[in-house]
Amino acid sequence: MPDTIAALSSGAPPAALGIIRVSGPLAALSIERLAGSPVQPRRASLRTLRDGEGRLLDEAIVLWFPGPESSTGDDVAEFHCHGGRAVLRAVENSIVQLPGVRAAEPGEFTRRAFANGRIDLVEAEALADLLAAETELQRASAIANAGGHFSREVEQWRERLLTLSARVESVLDFSDEDDVADLPSEFVNNVAQLACELGDWLERPRSERLGEGFRVVLAGPPNVGKSTLFNALVESEAAITSPTAGTTRDVIERSVAISGIPFTFVDTAGLREQTQDAIERTGIDRARSQLDRADCVLWLGPQGEGPCGSREIAPREDSGDFQPKTGDVLAVSAVTKSGMSALKSELVALAKETMPKPGEATLNARQHSLLERAHGALRSIGALSDPLLVGEELRIARRSMDTLVGRATTEDMLDALFGRFCIGK
Repeated sequence: MPDTIAALSSGAPPAALGIIRVSGPLAALSIERLAGSPVQPRRASLRTLRDGEGRLLDEAIVLWFPGPESSTGDDVAEFHCHGGRAVLRAVENSIVQLPGVRAAEPGEFTRRAFANGRIDLVEAEALADLLAAETELQRASAIANAGGHFSREVEQWRERLLTLSARVESVLDFSDEDDVADLPSEFVNNVAQLACELGDWLERPRSERLGEGFRVVLAGPPNVGKSTLFNALVESEAAITSPTAGTTRDVIERSVAISGIPFTFVDTAGLREQTQDAIERTGIDRARSQLDRADCVLWLGPQGEGPCGSREIAPREDSGDFQPKTGDVLAVSAVTKSGMSALKSELVALAKETMPKPGEATLNARQHSLLERAHGALRSIGALSDPLLVGEELRIARRSMDTLVGRATTEDMLDALFGRFCIGK
């Protein structure tokens, strides 16, 4: 019989309310012991809570969800208490002191929901992403995956793979030992269509982009205003600014959200060919390496001298020594804020082209790798004629789908995933 676990499942006190959740076979007993009698399933009941010695703990709303139709799949009780620290501590202590009840570990409620089939592994990962979401785009993407959109896609892919595998088995069963029948052309077309659908998903932007953000690198020679513009973009004095050339010696990164889109802005050392300063030379090398990692480079130096594909920026529009540029150039002033709104709008538009669309389900590294394996197996079938080999490739694809949603997985991987959750989730 599984343990009964309990934990505060709402935000850190003090607060208006605090919710203590209990999951397991003794959840009903916790209600009887603290509230004095059972409550009706799925109906809020106002009860007086008392400890084992009859002392008043609180007046609370009590809820009872019999399993398996509950958030974890086990019996679940919830105590909606006043949100003071002392109140919640007293109620929780009274619950975990009951024989057979213990404090929950991080992520244990969600892990039980997974173990009991209430959610699959993709939905569990999405819940972890939702808890960690810091921007609107991250939240919308996590909600899409937590709602089961990708899981439903995987399930119908798996069903189609099972149908294809059954077709291969039938060919093998009804063929002569020395005369293996060919698979029909419609079989090959169905495999190709499924591979195409998986390929479309693999081309989507990865979910890691949501955490890293759209990477914008500010580049140019020394003393052209990179750090000043950087500070204006991140809206803080993150970088030291000075009229002395070479002030920035290292890479400085800051992550911010603009219009709900995550960005990582990178300030770099001024680029120049000759310097006797070993530290500055190291900074220049690091700056050049950042150019290859950028989604967008804002070039603040002489026109036409920036990396291929960089966005020409004419900085310091307010200064007396302003150097204008011609053509499709953005002139900005980090001091007067002239052109800053247009620059941010352009960056948001660029990011939207490469980042996942709002509410679009995305793949993390684990999911992408498994889907890529299934895609590769299906693609290889086109060059095979032996049904035995075709059946093996289909088995590889099915195994990848099972691992994707958690039908086949390892305890170490589960420990790492659910360890990301807080206690009470």
